[in-house]
Amino acid sequence: MIKIAIVSHSGYGHTFEVAKHVAIGVKQGGAEAVHYTAAEAIEKMDELKGFDGMIFGSPTYMGSASADFKKFMDASSKAWFTQQWHNKIAAGFTNSGSMSGDKLCTLTQLAIFASQHSMIWVGNDLMPGNNSSKGSDEDLNRLGSSLGLMTQSNSDQGPDVTPPLSDRKTAEHFGKRIAEITIKFVG
Repeated sequence: MIKIAIVSHSGYGHTFEVAKHVAIGVKQGGAEAVHYTAAEAIEKMDELKGFDGMIFGSPTYMGSASADFKKFMDASSKAWFTQQWHNKIAAGFTNSGSMSGDKLCTLTQLAIFASQHSMIWVGNDLMPGNNSSKGSDEDLNRLGSSLGLMTQSNSDQGPDVTPPLSDRKTAEHFGKRIAEITIKFVG
């Protein structure tokens, strides 16, 4: 079976909630999803080479991936030097408290990270939601991201409430897409 690792960090639980829904989508797409926290992934770096694809997830803090996720990125230098992730499918997601929160900077950082590892980046295939007078906050891809998955969580609410259902459904769609692309690529 095709295996996809989801490597993420979450400061307050919101990004892990998104990771949970990405994993649901991966399974809907016909692949196995294994979630590692960024700290766990550092300890199990050699296991990652056995996966067919990886989905990276980090909250956006101050316009960038979190320091804990960056530790994982920095710890991957041996995998980079030996090109252990060469031609594996890669994708990414991020969450922040505001609608923008400079999340695009984090997705760009994740895409460059994957490209440095010679991975094949897969973005979002949804048209922007909520971008017309007929749109609503219930639309998939309500934040209009193309490079990867963006979600938003109200900072004063826990992950049991936020991100909203539309973002969770978008996460499932995104995970399913990554699984389907990985299956096509690995064949």
